[in-house]
Amino acid sequence: MNLTEMKTKNIFNNIPSEISQEIFENLLENKNIRIERIISKGQYSAPGFWYDQYENEWVILLKGKAKLLFKNESKEIYLSPGDFINIPSHIKHRVDWTDPNEKTIWLAIFY
Repeated sequence: MNLTEMKTKNIFNNIPSEISQEIFENLLENKNIRIERIISKGQYSAPGFWYDQYENEWVILLKGKAKLLFKNESKEIYLSPGDFINIPSHIKHRVDWTDPNEKTIWLAIFY
């Protein structure tokens, strides 16, 4: 790919006006890394569901508000724009809440 074939994109563009379920979009992926945009509006993990990923995940909240919960922890972690966290592989966690009145935009890097 040469420089004239490269195109810039904006993380805040092409967001649907209605979001009935969480949206996961791969922005970049290769054998070592996956970068994903996640869009939520009131969605959260199903009761009893825990993510248990084989990859490490670094995630930043770009817009909106959310709460994460880690298994065997009683305190939720509240995220607002600019907050980020690194979640090591196999640390069980869930999205406990996202703002139902505002779109929440996450950027997740799996490595």
